[in-house]
Parts: sequence; C-alpha cells; structure tokens
Amino acid sequence: MHGAMGKPPLAAKDGTGATSRIMLLLLVAMTGVAPISLYLLVPALPQLATTFGRDISIAQMTVSLYMVGIACSQIIMGPLSDRFGRRPVLLAGLGLMVLASVACIFAETLPQLIAARFLQALGGATGMVVSRAIIRDLYSRERIGAMISLVIAVMMIAQMLSPLTGGLIETAFGWRAIFYLITAASLVIAVAIALTLPETRRDRVEAGGFRGDVGSLITSRAFIGYMLCQVLASQIIFTFAGAGPYIVVTQMGRSSAEYGAWFASTGFAYLIGNLFCVRFAPRHSLENLIWFGLALQFVGSLLNLIWGIAGLNLAPSWLFGTQMLVMFANAFVMSNSAAGAISVRPEAAGTASGTMGFLQMGIGSLFSQFGAYLGGHFATPVALNVAIVVLSAACASTMIFLVPRRILLVSEELIEKAEEEESGLL
Repeated sequence: MHGAMGKPPLAAKDGTGATSRIMLLLLVAMTGVAPISLYLLVPALPQLATTFGRDISIAQMTVSLYMVGIACSQIIMGPLSDRFGRRPVLLAGLGLMVLASVACIFAETLPQLIAARFLQALGGATGMVVSRAIIRDLYSRERIGAMISLVIAVMMIAQMLSPLTGGLIETAFGWRAIFYLITAASLVIAVAIALTLPETRRDRVEAGGFRGDVGSLITSRAFIGYMLCQVLASQIIFTFAGAGPYIVVTQMGRSSAEYGAWFASTGFAYLIGNLFCVRFAPRHSLENLIWFGLALQFVGSLLNLIWGIAGLNLAPSWLFGTQMLVMFANAFVMSNSAAGAISVRPEAAGTASGTMGFLQMGIGSLFSQFGAYLGGHFATPVALNVAIVVLSAACASTMIFLVPRRILLVSEELIEKAEEEESGLL
C-alpha cells in the first residue's frame, strides 16, 4: 500500500512554509506562461501585419490559432500526465515551448510565425492542465478550490500587466524581443521544475489506462455536473467579452479606450472574487461555495437584464457595474466546480482537467462569436443580458440535476475516510 499510493503528495501537504511558497510560485508560473505569452503579443499585431506585408486579419491568426493550440494541449497533455507522470509531461511541454519560441524569433514569413505560435501554445498550455492535476495530488478536496483561486489570483495580476509589457517591449526593441522574453521565461520555468518539483502523481493501482479513465468519468453524474457547471460559467466570460466592444463602441458611441477601461473592471472583480474564495474556503465546504457563487451570479445577471429592459444599460456604468457582481460570483463557481470535477477520480485528475479545459476553450471560441453577434446585430444590450441569465440558470441546473445533494454527502464522506486511512497507513 505504501508504494501503491505514493508518498510525495502527502509529504508535500505537510511541507514547510518555504516549500509551500516555492510550490505556489511554480504553479503560478506553469499556469500563466501560456496565457501571458498570448497577451504579450497582442499589442504587436499591427506591427506584424506591416512587417510581413499582410492583412491584420492574417496577423490575428497568431492569436486565434494560439487559442486552438491551448485547447488541443488540454485534451492531449492531461491524459498523458496520468499515464507517464506530471514531471515528464510538464518538462516535455515546456521544452516544446522553448523550441517553438526560438522558431518564432527566427520566423521569416507570417505563416512560419503562425505555425510556431501554435506549437508554442501546444507546449506551454501543458502547465495549465497539469497544474490543476498537481493541486489535486497535493491537497485535500476542500482545499483544492482555494488553491486554484490563489493561483488564478496571482496569475491574473501578471496577465493584466502583460499587454502593457508587450507594448513597451515592442516599442523599444521590436516584436522579436517579445519572443526572446518568452523563450527565457519558459526556459527558466522548465529548469525550476526540473530542479524543485517532485513527481506528485499517485502510482496507478489498476491499469485502466486512458480508455478506463474516460469511461469512468463520462459515466459519473458528479463529474459531468461539476464539469458542465465550470464550462458553462466560463462561457459567461467569453460571451460578454465577445459582445462588449460592439456594445460600448457601436451601441453606446464610446471610444475603444473607454471600453478597455470598463472591461478591465470586470477582470478586477474576478480577481477579487478569487481572493475572497481563498479566504472563505477553510470555513466552508466546496459545495456551499459553489452555491453561493451560483446564487450571486444569477442575481447579478438578472439585475443586468432588468436594467436592460428599463433602458439603463445604455450607460456603461450600469452594464459593467452589475457585470462586476457577476464576475465576482463567477470566480467562486469556476474554481470550486473545477475542484469538484478533478476530485471525482483523483488518479485520473489529468484526464478530468484536460477534458474540462478543452471544452472550456473549444466551446468558448463559439460563444465568443455568439457574443459578437449579439452585440453587433441588436440595438441594445438586452439580447446579451438574456444570454447571460440563461447561462447562469444552466450552471445552477447542472448542480441541481446532475450532482444531487445525497451523492455529494456520500462522496465527501468517502473521500475524507480514504484520506484519513491513507494518512494513517503512510
């Protein structure tokens, strides 16, 4: 039993404060390297189009195909980390990112750069999916949501600064300098993981493999419920982000700079929500935090619909002020439902994390387009408000109909009992 379950995860749980801080920094770095690399290049897109003599829509593919690479990475790297371990998959993914980033530096045509960016995302996003699996390996079920929130909160601070950083670097040194920074950062993260991160995956007791993991997950109502709750909650963000520019600039007649400032306020609310989630997690169950977020999210979206019907949402302060409440609540829903999904079968946490991430990004691209349609084809934000209310209700429905209270109580008792037994044996 000692060898079957593996000692590193529990040893990490009981580590020193310094060890915990190092682990948190590693989790933030591996989670953030792909999305931060995405936003670093965005300010340089006009310059890319000019440099290569191509239309801006072609240069935009360095972003859109990068997002496709993130989605593909989730579904590939998650199951691989369950089979071969977290460390080797992380190191292979970051190694691919380093090589792809070097290829970006020396790209001579825009198609070469686009292809290199896809490979960069495919490797870099390994950290996004594997970090959630590592958190499941290291922490008890009730602490997972708080750890995910903490990682997201720290990462978002860097992510919000990345477009400004990318713009300053491009202005001072040219767009290729952005890829020098990405190459150096991904190399440093890979070396840090190689030197300090232990293997956290528990040894597999059974040889079910990928097919067995997928079979057990897709037949679990609890996993489907938590996963859909998380994925649907994320679509609120994608839908609003897709519609926002059209509503503010076209419908309200404001500048794109003003839109950027208002949109940043929703990101700030999401950040604060994650910090509150970290604070409340030790005293409340994972399910209670989800239900708190769901209730507040629905109230906020319903208020936004009421403001829209009343005609008040034609002013950004009303639309974004209430959306900040939705985003604050969304943080509780997303982090804790993700924790629930990867806890259904801990030994398949990578597969669960990868499936969830793939659906989130894949469906998100569709809902982003849907949001743009709602913003561009209607004269008021009411259509968007209705869509967000429907998504909020759908999130709650997954918890009501797919994760019944009776199943939650039984699963909590079994998980706690298993962890107590495991601690005693080790």
